[in-house]
Amino acid sequence: MGAVLPLDKMTTQEKLRALEAIWDDLSHAPEDIPSPSWQGEELKGREERLAKGLTHFSDWTEAKDRIRGQVL
Repeated sequence: MGAVLPLDKMTTQEKLRALEAIWDDLSHAPEDIPSPSWQGEELKGREERLAKGLTHFSDWTEAKDRIRGQVL
C-alpha cells in the first residue's frame, strides 16, 4: 500500500474531503468494484416479491416521514 493518511492529525473536514476524493476516483470505474453474491440474491428476491405484489416502493418523501415518525 502506497499512501497512508495521518488520520489522527486530520480535521473532520480534511477527512471528509479525502473520502470525497476517494469516492470520486472509485466511481469512475464501478465495474472494478465487485458486488458480493448476497447482493445479487437480495435483488432477485426483491424483484420476485415485487412481481408477486408482496411489496411496493415508497415515495422518498413518504419514506422519510415514516422513518422520522419511528421511536428509536
